[in-house]
Amino acid sequence: MEEEREFFLRSNKAFSGYLGLEGGELQSFRSCLKWVCVDQSNLWRTGLSWSIFFVLAIGVPILSHFLFSCSSCDDKHARPYDVIVQLSLSSLAALSFISLSALVKKYGLRRSLFLDKLCDVSEKVRLGYTQQLHRSMKLLSLFVLPCFAVEIAYKIWWYITGATQIPYLGNIYLSHAIACTLELCSWLYRTAIFLLVCVLFRLICHMQILRLEDFAQVFQKESDVGSVLKEHLRIRRNLRIISHRFRVFILSSLILVTASQLASLLITTRSSAKVTIYKAGELALCSISLVTGLGICLRSATKITHKAQSVTCLAAKWHVCATIDTFDATDGETPTIRAASAQVFPVNTNWGSDDEEGDGDDALDNTKMIPIYAHTISFHKRQALVTYLENNRAGITVFGFMLDRTWLHTIFGVEMSLVLWLLSKTIGIS
Repeated sequence: MEEEREFFLRSNKAFSGYLGLEGGELQSFRSCLKWVCVDQSNLWRTGLSWSIFFVLAIGVPILSHFLFSCSSCDDKHARPYDVIVQLSLSSLAALSFISLSALVKKYGLRRSLFLDKLCDVSEKVRLGYTQQLHRSMKLLSLFVLPCFAVEIAYKIWWYITGATQIPYLGNIYLSHAIACTLELCSWLYRTAIFLLVCVLFRLICHMQILRLEDFAQVFQKESDVGSVLKEHLRIRRNLRIISHRFRVFILSSLILVTASQLASLLITTRSSAKVTIYKAGELALCSISLVTGLGICLRSATKITHKAQSVTCLAAKWHVCATIDTFDATDGETPTIRAASAQVFPVNTNWGSDDEEGDGDDALDNTKMIPIYAHTISFHKRQALVTYLENNRAGITVFGFMLDRTWLHTIFGVEMSLVLWLLSKTIGIS
């Protein structure tokens, strides 16, 4: 009776925290979707959302390119690389808009953010996820606002210093003010919606990282193999769901960003190309924004994959410690089931110096406190669990390919090489 009462109180507390989370942070995300005009909760908002998308992501860039190509302008105001900038931003914005709209429309914002799973997790995971929800909007602003400030400065300089050379209709000042405002709104909309999807993917991955860190604690307390297996299966299922929902976005983003960087590299390395910060400044800013978003997605995916695979290492260490402790207790004889050992293995062995600083991503690998409960989990059950974890690796996949650190290092090296080459051609970074 007392256990049922305690369970009931615990469930009520979790449900209350879940409702509070849904009423607070979920509102901020809904406001963010309305701000970037992706809210399609009813027919009127759906029409408004698609109208703004076509105007800012397609209409304004097309008009800007053909009306303000400024082929007769001087070298500082010519825009020979504008087509790459407009195509890159618009293609990524279209991909992000369609992906986010389909995700929210099919699953709803609550299920898309996995808020419906918070009732099944511990208080520690809920608190950590709440902090990340608060931090996500700040992180989005941190990525968008600095680049937007640079874009504002460039556009204002471009329109003021090239006033007589840039085409206009009617009043020159009013025409340029409207054109500058529309171009800035278009740039902000396209960049913000792409980075918003990247930040949301990072947020969802972070929740699973918190669950994995909480799951790793089962090896430090008396647990049953069945319960450990069930929790691991739940985590693997969530990772498969995330992979399935975002695999098209991740793969398409990788292709589009790489194609944009290659096009930028080819066009800026022509023998007749004259690359300066005035001509290619927007191109460099576009490259930085796109590579930043892609980096957020790939790092989040590889980090959660590494965490999931670290659980296997921790389980193997736990199995070894329990086995050695059992054999030590029997002095080399065939081990038998005995009472629980309260020791933490190893006791006298120095596995690592306390002064060493461990990598934050390897927190699970660096776990040193491994309690031994040989009487609750036999050798065969432990061996079966470790074998299962070794042959069922969890992580983020893209059409069957596991996104681990090897893939991240390769992709990051290629993208950064292209970006640094472009920056060296524009502002002299080598």
